[in-house]
Amino acid sequence: MTQTATLSCMQTRPARSLISTLLAFGSLYNQRRALARLDDHALNDLGLTRHEALCEARRPVWDAPDNWHA
Repeated sequence: MTQTATLSCMQTRPARSLISTLLAFGSLYNQRRALARLDDHALNDLGLTRHEALCEARRPVWDAPDNWHA
């Protein structure tokens, strides 16, 4: 494998500016808080239990899967 091919495999996503990162963290924080406030009927529509929703809501904003980052 060439050095160029190795480097391209290591890059998973482009670097983000500090402002865009903070905005993404703020958005994720708001989404997780909204998830925690949903009633049981809405959670059932999403296929989630109260426990699953609260576990997700308690995760820190930097703990998000790579595919969530644009």
